[in-house]
Amino acid sequence: MGFYVITDTSANLPSDLAAERRLEVIPFSYYVNGREMTCTDTKSFDAESFYYDLGHGAKVTTSQVNPGIYTEHFRKYLEKGDVIYISMSSGISGSCSNALAAARELGPEFPDRRMEVIDTRGAALGEGLIALEAARLRDMGIDLDQAVMILNDMCERMFNVFTVDDLMFLRRGGRLSNLSAIVGTVLRIKPILKGSETGQIVAFAKVMSRKRSVNALASLYEKLVVDPASQTVGIVHAGCRDDADHLASLINKNLTPREILLVDYEPVTGSHVGPGALALFFLSKKGVRSTDSL
Repeated sequence: MGFYVITDTSANLPSDLAAERRLEVIPFSYYVNGREMTCTDTKSFDAESFYYDLGHGAKVTTSQVNPGIYTEHFRKYLEKGDVIYISMSSGISGSCSNALAAARELGPEFPDRRMEVIDTRGAALGEGLIALEAARLRDMGIDLDQAVMILNDMCERMFNVFTVDDLMFLRRGGRLSNLSAIVGTVLRIKPILKGSETGQIVAFAKVMSRKRSVNALASLYEKLVVDPASQTVGIVHAGCRDDADHLASLINKNLTPREILLVDYEPVTGSHVGPGALALFFLSKKGVRSTDSL
């Protein structure tokens, strides 16, 4: 094995898939009405109940992972070889900076090892699909330098686009960078949001209904996807499986991807986007993150 691949639960990968691909997954904590919890077994996570409770007043909070937790996980694998950590976006969380701090701290302890932190500038499957690619490159025997180059290129090409039912959750958590988009909550307009080139969440379009917002995601896919037959496309939803299935059917209609990975939002990221969030992740051309209109 050339290197080890580590990610975290915000990568939104099914736990059995992560185990199959030999991915170490660092658990991120969340708090429901003050009780600390983690989601390390996706099969046991009752997403329907979680998002129902979240939409009916349950208080869910999160906190960034401190460097000590990263140090603990990184050390375990640096003792055996080189490591790549696939991180959630530095544009929406300080956890990536803490991972970098932990990597720097461990440098003198492991002078003969390499520790690379990949800032995906994404979350959910915008992070998870890159972690899966890192595992594939490892299994192919690609060396670490080439793998880092390929993964950073993939981060630039990964389009993260989604819609939400209520911007309150993003606004409350400070995740939405252009607050003027709050008009969507007031007028019941459905926003279309994306991960920017710096990994921040920005609203860049609005449509007049939920149905049109789902159609808008599919239209962006048709407009921007590159070589769909060779890639896995990600769909993530927060308690809206029917909409997720409909989006999958729209994507399959004309430009069918090799595979669609359709999953529930895990609770940490899901608590920030709120019930009814629906997200789409696919590879496009470099510069796609700067796309500013439909």
